Amino acid sequence: MYCPKCGKENPDDAQVCNFCKYTLPQSLSAGKDITVKTSRLAIASFILALVSVFIFYFIFYLARSIRGRDLNLIILSVWLIVSWAAVILGVISLIQIGLSGGRLAATGFAVIGAVLPFAVYVLLMLIAVFKPPRMISYAHRNVCGSNLSGIGKAMLIYANDYEDEFPRAGGTNTMWGSSVRWDAPDRYQAYGLNNKGAGGQATITSSLYLLVKYSELEPKYFVCKSDSGTTEFKLSRFRRNGKELIDFWDFGPQPWKRCSYSYHIPYGLYALNTSCEPGLAVAADRNPWIDSPAAKAKDFSRFRPDIPPYGGTIEQARYGNAISHKEDGQNVLFMDSHVDFEKRAYCGVEDDNIYTFTVQFTEPAQVGQPPVPFVSQPRSRKDSFLVHDPPPGDQK
Repeated sequence: MYCPKCGKENPDDAQVCNFCKYTLPQSLSAGKDITVKTSRLAIASFILALVSVFIFYFIFYLARSIRGRDLNLIILSVWLIVSWAAVILGVISLIQIGLSGGRLAATGFAVIGAVLPFAVYVLLMLIAVFKPPRMISYAHRNVCGSNLSGIGKAMLIYANDYEDEFPRAGGTNTMWGSSVRWDAPDRYQAYGLNNKGAGGQATITSSLYLLVKYSELEPKYFVCKSDSGTTEFKLSRFRRNGKELIDFWDFGPQPWKRCSYSYHIPYGLYALNTSCEPGLAVAADRNPWIDSPAAKAKDFSRFRPDIPPYGGTIEQARYGNAISHKEDGQNVLFMDSHVDFEKRAYCGVEDDNIYTFTVQFTEPAQVGQPPVPFVSQPRSRKDSFLVHDPPPGDQK
């Protein structure tokens, strides 16, 4: 039939002109029943749009504990695929509904399916531009956890090559000291060893640097973005022509500014090996009781666990956490290679405080005593004791 308004030809059973949307006279289509169907494409588009919203919610709220970069990338890729599928199906269904002459319905579902993913995308862009500080903190926390996971894997590779021993710079009887010759021609001069390979001193960072030197771990894995004052060690900043990272013994002339993590003290009777307790803490964010580039050591008297029999408040318990994550907790690498964000520092074997040491077995493991750099030692093989190098001149 022809539209009396625009003169265009329409299907015989059309009720509305497909070109000018004029309502066709009922007499022209009288006597014919028109079956109105719901567009399946519109419904599919609507469902996919809702799924894309759920995935978006998962990415920004439920996946805070996921620290695998590959997994997060997969989730983001799925969200993009689902979103674009919703948009494409929504547009196609709108076109089909428009050309159906009233025989297809569900325009609302089609519009939502086509528009909602764009709204989510715009929201994502706004979040990226005006990212809340709390969200930045969670993002940095996840990257920090990924760093420690990479460090843990490198430590296992190192232990496999060095008789099950975890990284320990120096030689026999080497002690924890304030510095090493990071650019020395050999290990004897780097750590001040005697001709038998004994004695001398080494830093905590020089032990961790062995993972760069022998396990090919990149220096960027030792920097937490939330650790103020700490930056990646880059050889390009120093004039060392013809040298590579594997030719050195520490993270440059200021290694305390190039490593964000504390490490179970490797010098003394209780250096780590693969036979240690699985729940022993190996590495974590900086020790809050030792000076760092970000801040001075905390006042230990203000710390008290919020568990019986100590009766501390939540604030007093949080005071014992790492500074870098705003006292919310710390990422901790355990002997069995898993990494967790622990909300309390007493998370080692038998609730041992990973940032303190104990002198007597009768002392409470959740509290302990604050470290004295270059002096303190763990009580036993079950006593996690994570420390980092203090900046020069700030030693206690």
